[in-house]
Amino acid sequence: MENDVCNLCPRRCGAVRGFHSSGPTGFCSVGTVPKVARAAPHFGEEPCISGKNGSGAVFFSGCNLGCIYCQNHEISSGKIGAEVTAAELRDIYFSLIAQKVHNINLVTPMHFCAEVSKSLDGGLPVPVICNTGGYDSIEAVDMLRGKIDVYLPDYKYSESSVAAKYSSAPDYPKVALEAIRAMCDAAGPLTFDDDGMITGGVIVRHMLIPGELDNTLGCIDAVASLPRDRVMLSLMCQYTPVRGGDRYENLSRRVTEEEYKKACDYALLCGMRRGYFQAPDAADESYIPPFDLTGVKKHN
Repeated sequence: MENDVCNLCPRRCGAVRGFHSSGPTGFCSVGTVPKVARAAPHFGEEPCISGKNGSGAVFFSGCNLGCIYCQNHEISSGKIGAEVTAAELRDIYFSLIAQKVHNINLVTPMHFCAEVSKSLDGGLPVPVICNTGGYDSIEAVDMLRGKIDVYLPDYKYSESSVAAKYSSAPDYPKVALEAIRAMCDAAGPLTFDDDGMITGGVIVRHMLIPGELDNTLGCIDAVASLPRDRVMLSLMCQYTPVRGGDRYENLSRRVTEEEYKKACDYALLCGMRRGYFQAPDAADESYIPPFDLTGVKKHN
């Protein structure tokens, strides 16, 4: 893909992304070679993902959303990380598998689809999870079809005005829902192993934004419209005010108990009884891992 025009994500910015991130980049701020900021067992995911041994999380740098409140802004900006080849990525996976992780969890990998797809050639002995912000093209989903067992997308916005305000992506509600429908088709029904660990299907995450309850209720409506045998909802209250509060006052506080209770009650009213609600103490910076090239350094 070196020096090719990139229209892989819904922004279709037409950037000529350089092979390396030191060259030209698009909205995602990275080149076409995968850039990884951390690869380690992660225990902050849903119980059916983290389990006892952790999820083998591989955190990719760069992002096509640029949310002004991003809690992983150190890596979403593309500034932190080491470039790895598809073969080196595969070595990272097997290094994590040797640590007895339950799965390989690819965190925001879609802007590196081509190389990530190569890294998964031949399959892995554990389930592969694709963990995304939801703002994905159907083409990107199709590039990984047959290589991803579980999709873990966000559905951040149901209102175009809110998506524009915080992520400069007014088309997010429609585009993300279409991508998630494609993920449902690609992943198939929800399945679990004998230990209750997920092996197939889709978990849609929605993190409440303080002061944007109507947006959340719309997101719950959207998830409730998806096939119940293929989708679970994970409703999250872990928003931590690390940035963005200088522009919008609501971003300088956490989600209130009342806001979260209303969201949970509405999810139950919509029949979303299979999934996860989050404990209030999840709103803490300790849930944000250090992006210090753990698990990546030795492969470079």
